[in-house]
Amino acid sequence: MLESIEIRGFTVFKKASLNFAKGLNVNVGENATGKTHLLKLPYAVMAMSAEEGRKHNNAPTKKLLQTRIAEKLSGVFRPGDRLGSLVHRQRGRNKCKVELSFRQPGESLAFEFSSLAKSKVNVEKGPSKWQSKPPVFLPTQELLTLYPGFLALYDTRHLEFDETWRDTCQLLGVPMKRGPRDPTARKLMKPLEKQLGGRILEANGRFHLKPFGASKMEISLVAEGWCKLAMLVRLIFNGTLLDKGCLFWDEPEADLNPRLIRELARAILGICKAGVQVVAATHSLFLLREFEMLLACEEFAEVDQHYIALFRGDDGVDVSQDDDISYIEPLVMLDEELSQSDRFIERFMSRAEPEA
Repeated sequence: MLESIEIRGFTVFKKASLNFAKGLNVNVGENATGKTHLLKLPYAVMAMSAEEGRKHNNAPTKKLLQTRIAEKLSGVFRPGDRLGSLVHRQRGRNKCKVELSFRQPGESLAFEFSSLAKSKVNVEKGPSKWQSKPPVFLPTQELLTLYPGFLALYDTRHLEFDETWRDTCQLLGVPMKRGPRDPTARKLMKPLEKQLGGRILEANGRFHLKPFGASKMEISLVAEGWCKLAMLVRLIFNGTLLDKGCLFWDEPEADLNPRLIRELARAILGICKAGVQVVAATHSLFLLREFEMLLACEEFAEVDQHYIALFRGDDGVDVSQDDDISYIEPLVMLDEELSQSDRFIERFMSRAEPEA
């Protein structure tokens, strides 16, 4: 479980020190402020460690880590032919340094690489053991309609999709572990299936929506917003999500209407309550408000929370963070939504005023 990240000279960040709660963590900010980067960076390192842990019985070595970290970062970020493209350019410094700390002893590590680096990083502090639980990454796009044949094509051809898509498709195809009889899975799935109006089934490498009391239909015929919800249901159903230590989700609200966002917010907090750390990036004031209202209820009172606000500074992106969203720096994107609401109400009220 992620505890903190120290970064210097990475992509849009000149310098940043970030903390993470055990439960819900939300990155908010305008476009191009690095919200997705703060999901992909820890995901890449954690996924690499878990992958290697399944292959090796021995403790991690710096020699192995310096190539595997570089390979996974390249696969997840797609920086072109040079890893060094991820270095934040600034006068007098052409290096990037990253340190990730985890709550489990022996898993933390630190590494650096220069703007000239191609396929290796320099590991300054290596972990004494591999990550015990692999993370899950859900991109902005739904992947159920892409799933048939995608893994085979990705592994045999060069595709311009980052590696999180492949990793997630692998998890979507995992055979059922817990299933609908598991009480935690059942509790999380029931309201989501109610919104979908049916269950998600897999047959012969393809996904279908089976409406209650009707014949199944190909997932490609289902609206994209519902497919995103269906993707979450599938990962809960086959047990992979609840078996993981951390869920990274980029813009979970994308393509969802407000009613579905409400159910999604409840599901995310339910996942946190089940012991999974969630790190999400969002533009949505509606989603943030749903989180706030639900976290104020007794049902989710035990869920820890942390908010990270990103905004452009004089040289790169600056960070404001707190466990209470009220204490982070004002957010331009949220201010704009509130301003629009005020303008709309003002205009409506002026029309409604009776003539003198």
